[in-house]
Amino acid sequence: MIQQFETIQKASKENVDAALKAFGATSKGVQALAVETTDYAKKSFEAGTATIEKLAGVKTLDKAIEIQSDYVKTAFEGYVAQVTKIGELYAAIAKDAYKPFEGIVAKAVPTPAK
Repeated sequence: MIQQFETIQKASKENVDAALKAFGATSKGVQALAVETTDYAKKSFEAGTATIEKLAGVKTLDKAIEIQSDYVKTAFEGYVAQVTKIGELYAAIAKDAYKPFEGIVAKAVPTPAK
């Protein structure tokens, strides 16, 4: 009976330790996401502002269309790059949050007999 209690106590401690490690990894990942998103928003705002300033000084319609086209192309490429980077960050967060539980899951899942 005491041995079973000690086994349960050890398993509970392992689970709590794993949960705390996973929480720490998730917290760091969310922080990285916030920094990345803030940087992207700042760059996007600056690019939009610069485009508006360029458009304000335009004398011809052709030049205005050229500036607008360049802006749209650059903004789209930046958006695609940002979405890719954010997706990679989310995947890294998921991996890092799962790592502490790998050992626990491996113990819980029986290996097939040959």
